[in-house]
Amino acid sequence: MDSSGALGETVAFLEHFQSLPDARQAAKVVYPLDEVLLLSLLAVLAGAEAFTDIARFGQKKLDLLRRFRPFLDGTPPHDTLGDIFASLDAEKFQQCFVSWVASITGTPSGVIAIDGKTVRRSGKKKDAKAPIHMVSAFAARQRLVLGQVKVNEKSNEIVAIPKLLDLLAIEGAIVTIDAMGCQRDIAAKIIDKKADYVLALKGNQGSLREDVEVFVAEQTANGFQNTTISQDETVDGDHGRIETRKTTVIHDVAWLQERHQWPGLKSVVVVESTRESGDKIETETRFYITSLVLIATLVGPIIRSHWAIENSLHWVMDMVFRDDECRVRTENAPANFTTLKHMAHNLIRQAPGKDSLRLRRKVAAWDDDFLASLIAA
Repeated sequence: MDSSGALGETVAFLEHFQSLPDARQAAKVVYPLDEVLLLSLLAVLAGAEAFTDIARFGQKKLDLLRRFRPFLDGTPPHDTLGDIFASLDAEKFQQCFVSWVASITGTPSGVIAIDGKTVRRSGKKKDAKAPIHMVSAFAARQRLVLGQVKVNEKSNEIVAIPKLLDLLAIEGAIVTIDAMGCQRDIAAKIIDKKADYVLALKGNQGSLREDVEVFVAEQTANGFQNTTISQDETVDGDHGRIETRKTTVIHDVAWLQERHQWPGLKSVVVVESTRESGDKIETETRFYITSLVLIATLVGPIIRSHWAIENSLHWVMDMVFRDDECRVRTENAPANFTTLKHMAHNLIRQAPGKDSLRLRRKVAAWDDDFLASLIAA
């Protein structure tokens, strides 16, 4: 797949997709894969939500497309686009995506939040096919998707997360995962890749959770006299709601390691939240285990950073990219289309200016020069 850009303006992202296998017979390829990827990404940046949208974009924007590639035979119809994306190897596509993002970000630093999301309309009731579930890694500071993998239908996130970690260079980063990812093998893999972890601790780690909960209750009762801790408290107010968070880091976990031998474990974290809204008061206590040796004032913001994947990715994919309304359903097409939307998300996110992501996407549809600038960098 030629992506030199010799025939037009440079398209940097295509360099990272040259190794993507094309299952079509070379002699019968009318629409080169690099042109299909370029067309599709530009269309999604400009608001396309399905292959019919991408096909119509191609008809209307052929002059723009030919600034980058020849498009000698024009652009493919929607059924051809659907067939191509259905046949592309989803894992190879995701590997190319990770390579491209790494070229932009280098080795990510700070918090990498990992979480899953179901694309709700990607299933088929007729064939009893469940909607696809994608697990993504999100750089909280840069607010960029670093990679994603599809969860196999007969599997779960516990199997998908190690595959995602294998794709990423995470040395020096802090990986945060909810309770599903609180597994020995996942913790060990993160440590082996020279990163740290903060893992939510719930009932899926029964005896570990129970031991932590009993110990915390005992130490809270006696003012933590028998252990080493650090504490921090923050108060936030928004829309008439006040939330107080008290973070306690227990630094002495030798007793816990003797019982459980958990890979890399250095501290236990307790976050007590109190939410006040009018006359209503809600309290919640959450437990975490971590390989970090940090005081509470530093650990608290790391835990809060994990929610960036909910607020700055999952919410954006639903509200800006209409992810839950997407009806792409055939073979590998749903996973590949999700990866394509993550590419568009990253490019829109990096665009200069203070416009919202929603408005930037509209401007991309209205202004060919702005749209071209998104992929030229």
